[in-house]
Amino acid sequence: MSVSPLRLGIAGLGTVGGGVVRLVSEQSDLLQARCGRPIQVAAVSALDQNKDRGLDLSAFDWHDDPVVMAGSDAIDVFVELIGGEDGPAKVAVEAAIAAGKNVVTANKALIAHHGTALAIEAERRGVTLNFEAAVAGGIPIVKAIREGLAGNNFTRVYGILNGTCNYILSAMRDSSRDFADVLNEAQELGYAEADPAFDVDGVDAAHKLAILTSLAFGCPVNLEAVHIEGIRQVSAIDIEFATELGYHIKLLGIARLTDHGVEQRVHPCMVAKESAIASVGGVFNAVVAEGEYIDKVVFEGRGAGEGPTASAVMGDVIDVARGNRLPTFSIAADSLRPIQSATMDHHVGPYYVRLTVIDQPGVIADISAILRDRNISIGSMLQRGRDPGEPVPVVLITHECKEKALTKAMEQISALKAVAEKPKIIRIEAL
Repeated sequence: MSVSPLRLGIAGLGTVGGGVVRLVSEQSDLLQARCGRPIQVAAVSALDQNKDRGLDLSAFDWHDDPVVMAGSDAIDVFVELIGGEDGPAKVAVEAAIAAGKNVVTANKALIAHHGTALAIEAERRGVTLNFEAAVAGGIPIVKAIREGLAGNNFTRVYGILNGTCNYILSAMRDSSRDFADVLNEAQELGYAEADPAFDVDGVDAAHKLAILTSLAFGCPVNLEAVHIEGIRQVSAIDIEFATELGYHIKLLGIARLTDHGVEQRVHPCMVAKESAIASVGGVFNAVVAEGEYIDKVVFEGRGAGEGPTASAVMGDVIDVARGNRLPTFSIAADSLRPIQSATMDHHVGPYYVRLTVIDQPGVIADISAILRDRNISIGSMLQRGRDPGEPVPVVLITHECKEKALTKAMEQISALKAVAEKPKIIRIEAL
């Protein structure tokens, strides 16, 4: 008895969309064997039908308007690869759900901003909203948290969630170059966009972290609760000092359960060079999940690119083909409950502090007195050479202290006449 194919409508034919079309064509026999039914591309939509994409699209229905395609009777699954938190992507996904179509998307911005509302509507209508490709590319972390690790209460989920930043920080360390120089190289290699702000300012990683937090802790997606810092202020001298102290600098996204609620933060961290995540270099991503029964599980792989992202999209499509329908965010969307957000004032940990001070008697004593009065103790100190009367770098590593106290101390230290520049602070993360 013949089985009807699962018909895909793909909106967006950029790098990922083209990759999905190729994967469906090249792996058709494998997909049918693993799903028990054929998977076919039935329709596509993009801005320019005449653009040369290196693909034969003649067998597919063409739609100029993805919203029209989303409601078409000729498709079973709407695959949204347009991108953007609003606009055509959001309207088309809403239309697909309203028409009773299953939805697969790689759109992290859409899920980070509207995921909870879309999930509630999808579950109400009995269709799936799958988004594996929205977080960490080819790493199946959504499926792992939602399914394979579902028996755990999570205490922390963290990782390298942006390949552009990881490439830049890795290259800065390996070649002793400054941020701007390595960013230019990343743009030439295609690892960074012409406007890199979304990546290097931490926004991309924040979108992904907000999604992971909802999956791990059973709360609505809350992007506004994420503390975000990028990597523009990480300098070559900080990389050099980190190496000397036994650390690597990584941009991490961290969701952690604390006594004050759940921390959600994206920022540069110093991590011990012996830690699993320190060895993840280049454009690779890594995600670590910690739970009461698993202790720690580490996932590593390519976080972007045609192949890895198309693979993640197809993983979601295969779930639909097999009839697997799960709650979008681990539990039913209408059961997601807000949780207390822990502000950065409550964060406790050790810190790297780099000061630029005038080399003169008494300056270290003045700095130490301010830290003492804020109950901040110094674990170690580095000073490079002597140059009386001239600015020199001094690095302090604190013991664990409250961020609020450190912030106040830095304000006082900045006001000292002997301090020539604003202090540079990087959190040290115990992993």
